[in-house]
Amino acid sequence: MKKILFKGCGTAIATPFDEKGVNVKEFEKLIEFQIQNNVDAIIVCGTTGESSTMTQDEKKIAIECAVKTANGRIPIIVGTGGNNTKQVIENSKMAEELGADGLLIVTPYYNKCTQKGLVEHYKIISENVNLPIILYSVPSRTGVNIEPKTCLELSKIENIVAIKEASGNLSQIAEIAHLCGDNLQIYSGNDDQILPILSLGGIGVISVLSNVMPKYTHNITQNFMDGDVEKATKMQLDAIPLIDSLFSEVNPIPVKAALNLLEYDFGSPRLPLTEMTGEKQEILKKELFELINKSKE
Repeated sequence: MKKILFKGCGTAIATPFDEKGVNVKEFEKLIEFQIQNNVDAIIVCGTTGESSTMTQDEKKIAIECAVKTANGRIPIIVGTGGNNTKQVIENSKMAEELGADGLLIVTPYYNKCTQKGLVEHYKIISENVNLPIILYSVPSRTGVNIEPKTCLELSKIENIVAIKEASGNLSQIAEIAHLCGDNLQIYSGNDDQILPILSLGGIGVISVLSNVMPKYTHNITQNFMDGDVEKATKMQLDAIPLIDSLFSEVNPIPVKAALNLLEYDFGSPRLPLTEMTGEKQEILKKELFELINKSKE
């Protein structure tokens, strides 16, 4: 059986910036908060981490900080994807050298590729690193969907172990589960689909919600895995208003606003992303604190 990087909740963690670059002090603070509140893995330099506007040096600093702070307590998975295969290999090698436990590699965007191109892209990356790889399919952002038959082909590669599925297409996800079985574990890439994907055999979520509600998001998955489907379902449904608010503008605009509301110093998103608008921020604040209070009942 292939290596399972984690089961449960992995946080797609936001990156705090200041005038010097990565705010290491605040990053350490949030990572420690995540670990103390039972998350099962942390994913750095992903979409939520604003990797597309980070320099190589900033990525290195963020990875080093996460690895050092976690200190082996939970896996650190690094987003190294891009639309330049050679650069993805270089980023993946850097993550491996810095002590990462796994890689999250999004499909190529903008220049895009065919399904054959996806196979070749991931195949050559896998041959150049030893770390386990999680594929990442999010066609709403990249314009590229990893089709089920392509997943089957990629699942034959030893160190491609899982997929973060953010297509939103549950029929497609069911087909992937059917074709690939244990050769390709499935993580939900959408916080509003944690339960549906777990019910199809998924093993967890790579979550934006857990930046601000780590224990709550972990408990959704844990309750399901413990057989308390009713409780897990209630928690999933109770979180929908906050999840909707966290995606009312482009991620990670709202989650950085939410972290600032929780008195973290996460600064503003980097351009071309902008700060959250007033009315939507008020709704976010309301839903955030309502769920925090409800989780304490």
